[in-house]
Amino acid sequence: MTNQHYGQFCGLARAAEIVGQRWTLLILRDLSVGPRRYSDLVAGLPGIPTNTLASRLKELEDEGIVERAAPAGAERSVVYALTPRGQELGPALDALSRWGAGGMRTPREGEIVTTSSITAALRVAAGDGVVPSDWDTTYNVRVGDIETHVVMRDGRVTADPGLLEDPDLEIVAGPGIRNLLAGTLSPQDALATGVVQIQGDPALFERFAQALHVPYSANVAEPQPAASAAG
Repeated sequence: MTNQHYGQFCGLARAAEIVGQRWTLLILRDLSVGPRRYSDLVAGLPGIPTNTLASRLKELEDEGIVERAAPAGAERSVVYALTPRGQELGPALDALSRWGAGGMRTPREGEIVTTSSITAALRVAAGDGVVPSDWDTTYNVRVGDIETHVVMRDGRVTADPGLLEDPDLEIVAGPGIRNLLAGTLSPQDALATGVVQIQGDPALFERFAQALHVPYSANVAEPQPAASAAG
């Protein structure tokens, strides 16, 4: 690894040496959503230098966290995927995502959302992914150009990239959907203010909010803007 060693025989220090470099956590986030070709990773991580991506992937391979898989069928591009050891990072990635989202409200200038970031946010919001066993509901979720879907079936809730045919509910939203997932915006207000638009039964949107563990909390404090240097 190119990261400087901390000189401590400590699990946290060793983890920080491996995953603490710039871009590494986002590479792991994207691979946690599913295997990716190199070109997919470049497209999903706007701004990452290609030499940095190549170096990070090589380092993660050397650590046994990422592996290259042979293409299947007519596909010729090698794909990168998390190894079982890499998948063990899932709860840590979710916890960091949940912690980071707690201070987010609107995107800063130049910030974008990606398919992996929205899919990961939905998975984090789903928590343990357990729902009543008699629920059988499918959702398409569009955030700008990003397309994902959520399935509630057999007592589980899952989120993955791409759209389903004939979903039970279509959800169209802007980045403000994160306020809904964070529990700072009620489902009713999300619809009333236009943060979220739906096509289908509004009761299924209530189910969506319930399944993704977003009980509304009107007492959550909004972050205060930093004071201007210019006064």
